[in-house]
Amino acid sequence: MSEGSVNEGHEAQAGATATSEKDPPYPSNLYAWYCVIVLLGIYLNSFLDRQILGLVVDPMKTTMNISDSQVGILMGLSFALLYTTAGLPLGYLADRVSRRWLIVGGQAFWSVASVCFGLSRDYTQMLLARVGVGVGEASLSPSAYSFIADIFPPDKLGRALSVYGMGIYMGGGLANLIGGQLLGSFAPDALHNVPLAGERFGWQIIFFVIALPTIPLTILMMTLREPIRRGVGMVRDAAGNLRPQTVPVGQFFRYWWRNKRALLSHNVGFAFLSFSGYGAGFWMPTFFQRVHDWTPEQAGTNLGLVAMTAGPIGLFIGGWIGDWLNRKGHTDSKMRAGFIASTAWFPFGIAVLLVPDGDLALWLMVPTTIFAAMPWGIAPAAIQEVMPNQMRGQASAVYLFILNLIGLGLGPTAVGFITDGVFGDPQKVHLSLLITTAGAHVVSSVLLFSGFRAFRESQARREAWQPEAAA
Repeated sequence: MSEGSVNEGHEAQAGATATSEKDPPYPSNLYAWYCVIVLLGIYLNSFLDRQILGLVVDPMKTTMNISDSQVGILMGLSFALLYTTAGLPLGYLADRVSRRWLIVGGQAFWSVASVCFGLSRDYTQMLLARVGVGVGEASLSPSAYSFIADIFPPDKLGRALSVYGMGIYMGGGLANLIGGQLLGSFAPDALHNVPLAGERFGWQIIFFVIALPTIPLTILMMTLREPIRRGVGMVRDAAGNLRPQTVPVGQFFRYWWRNKRALLSHNVGFAFLSFSGYGAGFWMPTFFQRVHDWTPEQAGTNLGLVAMTAGPIGLFIGGWIGDWLNRKGHTDSKMRAGFIASTAWFPFGIAVLLVPDGDLALWLMVPTTIFAAMPWGIAPAAIQEVMPNQMRGQASAVYLFILNLIGLGLGPTAVGFITDGVFGDPQKVHLSLLITTAGAHVVSSVLLFSGFRAFRESQARREAWQPEAAA
């Protein structure tokens, strides 16, 4: 029985009868890519809110009288705790309700929270606002992954998710680029009069500006149609209405646990690449300002341009390598591509932190960013390959929970704590980055390599899966 078959005993217990209607054809290429571009815009917008903090570390420390450790908590832990926790129930909802409305509501919530961060008067208010940003953004990716997987056939899914994943680097790049230009216009640690908001520091004004794209992006999102859930089987309820077959939460966790070797090596392996990426992404502007004496405008503009060009190139290369390995017969191709990216990063990622010249360090950021970006289309696509359709939203939420708790929650936080607690010198931020990023890539390389066989076994298990019979 295929993954889309309906188990009669289970559905009888639910008071519904199975139907044999086939899924309709996939939507046109033009419409499907239009959906991806809209979702990419929203993902990009989420990274504006998420990563703009990396550019304003020193003026924020000065005006709010806080330490690197406290900044690290703002960047990572305060955001990630609720982002990861809220992602689990939101992933559950993504398997059951309109993904379009989940995304629209979440975007509105995180944009309001971003404005509140700019209005904050003390550290506690800043923490609460960052928590709000995390809760809102948790609605996006589980719904978007599931949405995209239902409008593209399997042989195009990797490319589609790689394009969506470009939001990481385009958004992070725009955060630096826009933030750098705004900091050049508004003295970051001086007070300015803002209509309706009163006197605000220059760095706070940025958080009002980056909330503006929410309005046009919400309008565009409302032009998308909620796609049919493919391969899940359709059932008729007592009133005779068709609805998608769903899988109870208990059954999902039992299936996940049976595949724990593959899923843990995947989830945790990619999470340590995220640990490295978020740590570097948040602290690299500060590194260039402190170690190479760049202005915030210089750091923001140059790093923004690198991220916006090298990041999409890396995502494309990662997707291409994954597809090429698959054509060569490696069904674990996406795990292999992640391992290649993790190991190829080492010479460039280490050198960029140790060379004495800022311009050379910037050039080294190009290959470093390419290899750092390679995994972020293939990693979520791999989840779709080992999980039945009925469980994709929940599996994506668990993946994002692990990925962001380790990566976003601990990556930026670890850099700040090591700078304060180990070196006790803000100028040694490059050594903190070296310890955290290189160490994370070692762990990731070992986990991804060790998971090749288990991943292949889980793919075979997915092909044979069918819903559990009623007790």
